Amino acid sequence: MSDSPTYEINQKIVYPSQGVGKIIDITEKKFKDNVLKYYIIYFEVSDMTVMIPVEKAAELGIRPIVSKEEALKAIELLGEQYEPIPSDWKLRYQMNLELLKKGTVSDIASIVRSLYHRSKIKELPILERKLYDSAKKLLEDEISFALDKSAKEISNLFHSKLEPLGEEGDSKRSIFRMDDDDDDDLMEDDEDVAIEDEDDEDEEMDMED
Repeated sequence: MSDSPTYEINQKIVYPSQGVGKIIDITEKKFKDNVLKYYIIYFEVSDMTVMIPVEKAAELGIRPIVSKEEALKAIELLGEQYEPIPSDWKLRYQMNLELLKKGTVSDIASIVRSLYHRSKIKELPILERKLYDSAKKLLEDEISFALDKSAKEISNLFHSKLEPLGEEGDSKRSIFRMDDDDDDDLMEDDEDVAIEDEDDEDEEMDMED
């Protein structure tokens, strides 16, 4: 699309399903009767390289790293009050998975904030814990680039914003108990849902180094 952002070689970008990456090349490949452009993106955190069609980049959620101002707003969001979240972990998981796919820095911060405080009440199921870890890592990586600070500095900053709410006692924690927790009624290794959207796999091709 003409209004989609374009990226240059060596530019850092965010791909919500993979994290912060670097465009190391822009190439062309023939597909049937058409010649398509592809971004070649390297993700240091996973040591993985993928090819993304240029015309599909925006649809897949690829975007520039946020500005310093937006990064600071996301950090402040971690310490703000928020609405109660469902006690059904599968429902929480699907809601947060949709936010992760949208991939804005505020959406990712919202996931980290809600799941951090949920984990203070009850240990998260395995899939939800993986989602939390992915969102937290993505947020830390992007904000560390945006603010030019180390990942450890950003992690400590996150903790300082998140922990005060977690220490305010049972009166504050009670807002999370919308009804009886049903996490124990569900298998933690349930495979009905998965962090990666399988449809996206057709849009990217892993390249072995």
